[in-house]
Amino acid sequence: MPLKPTKNIWFNNELVPWESAQIHVLSYALHYGSAVFEGIRAYSTNDGTKIFRLDDHIKRLFDSAKIYRMNIAYTPQELSQACKDIIVTNELNSGAYIRPLAFRGYNDLGLHASKDDDVEVIVAAWEWGTLLGADALEKGVDVGVSSWNKIAPNTIPVMAKASGNYLSGTLVAIEAKENGYDEGICLDTDGFVSEGSGENIFMIKNGKLVTPPLSSSILDGITRDSVMKIAEDLNIDCIERRITREELYLADELFFTGTAAEITPIRSVDRIQISEGERGPVTQSIQEVFFGLFNGKSDDKWGWLISVE
Repeated sequence: MPLKPTKNIWFNNELVPWESAQIHVLSYALHYGSAVFEGIRAYSTNDGTKIFRLDDHIKRLFDSAKIYRMNIAYTPQELSQACKDIIVTNELNSGAYIRPLAFRGYNDLGLHASKDDDVEVIVAAWEWGTLLGADALEKGVDVGVSSWNKIAPNTIPVMAKASGNYLSGTLVAIEAKENGYDEGICLDTDGFVSEGSGENIFMIKNGKLVTPPLSSSILDGITRDSVMKIAEDLNIDCIERRITREELYLADELFFTGTAAEITPIRSVDRIQISEGERGPVTQSIQEVFFGLFNGKSDDKWGWLISVE
């Protein structure tokens, strides 16, 4: 989906025009994928524009930077304010996707990077619809299990939302498209279900919600956590355990979660129809609470919405 340029990008504590937010071709991150980032959504509500779980996203950004020994020169509060400011300056009143990114810049191209090397930070925002398509939220998507396994946890730390990790996801997504699927699903190095190219996955079986554990090389997703809390509030049991590939075929319902994907039902896996081949009732009930946070039909009892004003 092509980016829609906006007016400004927050770049090292300055607002610069979109087209002027540039880096040197010898920047460390460009060569070695040494960057950490977040994807955050802002939604238009009856009470103004709200950012979803801003503090949790910014905390994860700093956690990711800590894992990779990157010192961010700004405080979490300063970057949270930057996320609000970029919405306001770009007049994204109907909601937006926000992308904070911290990366090692132009300094030294030796692999021996230290936490004291120059770390640059940007915050951009633009209009971006649901990752897998607006219709997918109701009709679901067709997915295939990828030939590419998820990286092992002792190879690259998957709890860090790092740019280099997404080389794997890129291969999964490209392969899925080439094979006629909307998205792919990775297995972990032990052959159990991990996640999509950039989404967590949930299965409903016999009224219970099941999702792979962190030990299956998944990102500790914030939308994933939100769904688990919503399920608890709906008195739906949620279990974190390993899932085998064939369990996907026999599931009552499946869905992806992620900031970009939101909550997207899965209607088939490897061209095997899941149940009735459409969004199921449990998925729909969780969606209604989730999207109800933004249209006023659900109470924000968790304090997840932060006003940009």
